[in-house]
Amino acid sequence: RKSLSPIKMVALGRPFDLGMFYDCRSDTLIPGKTLRFECLIYSGNQIPKPNTEFRIVTSESISDKSSSLGVEASLKASFLCGLVEVEGSAKYLNNNKTSTKQARVTLQYKTTTVFKTLSMNQLGTGNLTHCEVLDKGLATHVVTAILYGAQAFFVFDQESSEEESVQDIQGNLKIMIKKIPLISIEGSGSLKLEDQDREKENKFSCTFHGDFRLEKSPTTFDEAVKVYQDLPRLLGPNKEKAVPVTVYLLPLIALDSKASKLVRQISLRFHELEMWCNDVLNSPAGQNFSQLSKKIKTFKALCSEFKLKLQGTLSQKLPSIRGGGEEEAALAEVLKKAAESPFSGDRLKQWMEEKNKEVNTIKTLMKLMKNTTMVPSENALTDQVCDSENALVIVLTSLDSTEPFLLELDQYLKGTQSDSTDAPEPSRWYSSKDVFDLVKRKAKRFGDFAEANKDKDKKILRFLALGLADKNHEGSAVYLYEDGFRVDDYFELPSKPKPVTVKEDISLKSVGNTGSDIRSHSVPDSCHLTLDPDTANPSLVLLEAVSPSPQRFDSMTQVLCSEGQFGGASYWEVEWRGGGWVDIAVTYRGIGRKGGGKPCLLGRNENSWRLRCTQAGYAAWHDNRKTTVAAPPCPRIGVYLERQKGALSFYSVSDSMMLLHTFRCPFTQPLYPAFRLDLDSTLLICPRETPGS
Repeated sequence: RKSLSPIKMVALGRPFDLGMFYDCRSDTLIPGKTLRFECLIYSGNQIPKPNTEFRIVTSESISDKSSSLGVEASLKASFLCGLVEVEGSAKYLNNNKTSTKQARVTLQYKTTTVFKTLSMNQLGTGNLTHCEVLDKGLATHVVTAILYGAQAFFVFDQESSEEESVQDIQGNLKIMIKKIPLISIEGSGSLKLEDQDREKENKFSCTFHGDFRLEKSPTTFDEAVKVYQDLPRLLGPNKEKAVPVTVYLLPLIALDSKASKLVRQISLRFHELEMWCNDVLNSPAGQNFSQLSKKIKTFKALCSEFKLKLQGTLSQKLPSIRGGGEEEAALAEVLKKAAESPFSGDRLKQWMEEKNKEVNTIKTLMKLMKNTTMVPSENALTDQVCDSENALVIVLTSLDSTEPFLLELDQYLKGTQSDSTDAPEPSRWYSSKDVFDLVKRKAKRFGDFAEANKDKDKKILRFLALGLADKNHEGSAVYLYEDGFRVDDYFELPSKPKPVTVKEDISLKSVGNTGSDIRSHSVPDSCHLTLDPDTANPSLVLLEAVSPSPQRFDSMTQVLCSEGQFGGASYWEVEWRGGGWVDIAVTYRGIGRKGGGKPCLLGRNENSWRLRCTQAGYAAWHDNRKTTVAAPPCPRIGVYLERQKGALSFYSVSDSMMLLHTFRCPFTQPLYPAFRLDLDSTLLICPRETPGS
């Protein structure tokens, strides 16, 4: 596929000269091999071509940038595959935006000086000093004409903010740059600008790419204007410092335009992918949660490695296709293999969409965590907790989940890919409604608690957020640190439950040591029991007014009953409802009342015993030790206390009674029934049932 028609090609800063040989298959110059020196001296013609152009470029696409430099399809494909190294003004092709929040406008300056040609009658083999060039097929073209001149690109960038869009900033940049040829320089060397223009130009930066030798590249608007106005002088008094801008080659090897288009599309896809990775890494989620940023960096590195390998393969195929050695099917086979690999566009897009969901979920949670410091790593956490007496840390525990797709990409590049690709993707914590609802609820409660305590000295208490793997908690957890040490992995935040109204007083019936049906017994010495308003947390609403009291729980939403159980056996029942949890407990009177730590929390110290009831099941707690109880949820719970025998039993009560758990330990002090409620739960203290009822 050869033609004798000349082709026109931009120089891209390469050192072309008349009579030089060129291999169009690989877009490379053949050094040290030219036409005879005498031919170059006596057969050349020079035609003056003075012209200067001024242009503003707002597009960042490869096509439009290439068009600004006059790069046609085949040369563009070679550049994208890495076959061509550009210099001077052509380095503008390599200057890509790194973020979608970046506004960019480019000023292009182009000037031409002289057109030099080589006579056609000098192109015979008799004028070659190196005949092996044709015999061995080392080159495909010879340079027959060159248009000299110079180009410069002033690239102006500004980062957008939440108040301004990229389009608005780009419009302002364009208006400012249009004024550059018209701006005058005062005698002091400063620019003559209006105040409003001076304020705008201080916000953006400048990058220069040109064919001119500068003492210093401009980085500001002022410097760019001065360099722009000095460009004609920099070419020299006789324009002797002009460089090749456009070259003409003969003969022409037909180019495969379809192959060039495919290569360009691949390059554009991976550039967009790289920009997406940069945006995620620079987002608050990417900067504050190292597990997420690590995955994005791995994904970016794997895609970059694949791109380099694909470019290497294409750089070998394209020259052969252009020279007629291979047909288009060879390139199609390469691209088909890439499309069937894990690096196919659809699969990469699918993974990116999943990560976008996770990023948006983390962003939502961060907004809920008011007055909370985000901690990017465990090392940074150590510094924070050691600098405060107490610290509460909300931990996102599932960010470090496995990523089979990243493993598949890595195995493909190493050539160790498994034959089985049907393995199901693991469940995502942010895709599970139940898990996400729990995490979101905990994040809001944590933020509300942190906001309520924001005026406290951070040397005493601070609130932190961290991403950390924890198999014992799905989605999230709250850790308590004291003096730099983690002392509680199950810290329960105080909530603001719905008002609790006492419908009836509790009457505790003294019962004998019975057999199967505890509820059927009655003992004459019954004791009357009521909730103690002096102990109630202010968030709990009782029927009677609650006055200030040193006995009150100031942080935990808990309340005790007034009468303690001194001996014998007692039994009572409660009903609970809602989507949250309820704690049913007994405690010594001396349980802590001030603060939110373990000394005050039912079941988390040696002074109290509790049963936590949830829709998912039950958990028995004493002295910060947990026992999971596998049983279906029941809305009615019976409590049977045999203090003298050292036994405390909890039952689910329906048509029959089922034992849930029994604590056995010596009770050394009177015990007081106690309760704690979650935000979404309600508690009803059941009335006493008389015998035979």
